[in-house]
Amino acid sequence: MGKQYKKLTDKDMKFIQEQKLFYLASTSDKEVNLSPKGYDSIRVLGNTTILFMSYPGSANRTYRDAVNNGKFTLVFNAFEGKPKILRLFCKAEIVEKQSDAFQNYLDMFNEQDSLVRDLFLFKIYTVESSCGEAVPYMEYKGERTSLKEWAIKMEKSNKLEEYKKAHHTPVNLKEIK
Repeated sequence: MGKQYKKLTDKDMKFIQEQKLFYLASTSDKEVNLSPKGYDSIRVLGNTTILFMSYPGSANRTYRDAVNNGKFTLVFNAFEGKPKILRLFCKAEIVEKQSDAFQNYLDMFNEQDSLVRDLFLFKIYTVESSCGEAVPYMEYKGERTSLKEWAIKMEKSNKLEEYKKAHHTPVNLKEIK
């Protein structure tokens, strides 16, 4: 039922842009991390490149694993319509805030710079599509606003940048358990 191939198809790219939720799994020299992701935080840049915008919040395992040359899997699945699961096997590149590319990539999202923790370019080396027949139908009711509200509150109290820096130091990233 499943197929593997090297690049996203046009149908795959459209499918990704339609999803309200995806899962990001990563690993380097620590445990495998699996995290659900939402918001309007993903852009398809081509048939082998995905851009992901990360907000501050809990531990930053995505950054830790990218710094340590880890492996990543992004999983998208249909909760409505025709069933489908799409897995993207990737390597990650961090787009540093001081780079020329950061602002250009950030402009693809409608978000203020200070609320963004990181931007990642995921370089796809394998795509896997499978049926998704066992995935239930689920209804999208809207985004939760609490994470963005927390980030705005932290920014207004001049604590957000300090929080983001504390979660990017190599010592803290290696200690994430």
